[in-house]
Amino acid sequence: MKAGIRYWLMIAVLLGATTGMAYLSHGEATPPAKPLSEFPAKIGAFAQITQWPLDQETLDLLKVTDYLNRGYWEPGMGPDDLLGLYIAYFRSQRTGKTIHSPKNCLPGAGWNPVRETIYPLQLNDGRKVPINLYILQRGLNEEVVLYWYQAHGRVIASEYWGKFYLVYDALRLNRTDAALVRITVPVQRRDEEQAKARAFDFAKQITTDVDQIIPR
Repeated sequence: MKAGIRYWLMIAVLLGATTGMAYLSHGEATPPAKPLSEFPAKIGAFAQITQWPLDQETLDLLKVTDYLNRGYWEPGMGPDDLLGLYIAYFRSQRTGKTIHSPKNCLPGAGWNPVRETIYPLQLNDGRKVPINLYILQRGLNEEVVLYWYQAHGRVIASEYWGKFYLVYDALRLNRTDAALVRITVPVQRRDEEQAKARAFDFAKQITTDVDQIIPR
């Protein structure tokens, strides 16, 4: 998309967001979500081996309704190879409770983007969905990061389209609930392709699991 078109689309989305959120400012019709603690501890060959709780200061900043932050291991992985899975669920995105984009958070943690692209992920049910693929670097460390937004059966990569559907669903369903899903895989022995393959394999397995936890 050309920069000029993208700019005016974003302006329209933000204006729509302001109008839409003001129009529906009271109780939302969001069905209850299952606790993210019920998310599967075993995903194919991957098994949960640890979890990383967020401190209260971070939680106060993020304003999440529920979150999951785990390390998964699979046979052949070393102790420094753990795959990280972070899911942040927001029951409502009104009154300042909006999803924080990894585009802003990761550089703040010292990770510098080396490459970024939208990757068409082939799911097990045959669908192709767009997700964000980032290659990040911090000092001598390199990391593959995948992330996307998921709500009401949709998988969305673009922040612009995420905002559009936020307003669309607020007006159509009186719901602003959504989740951010992020996968991180450290690049070991400079084998970036192996790290990406591991991340893609995990990602294509969990989209259905996310849909079964958060309301559709």
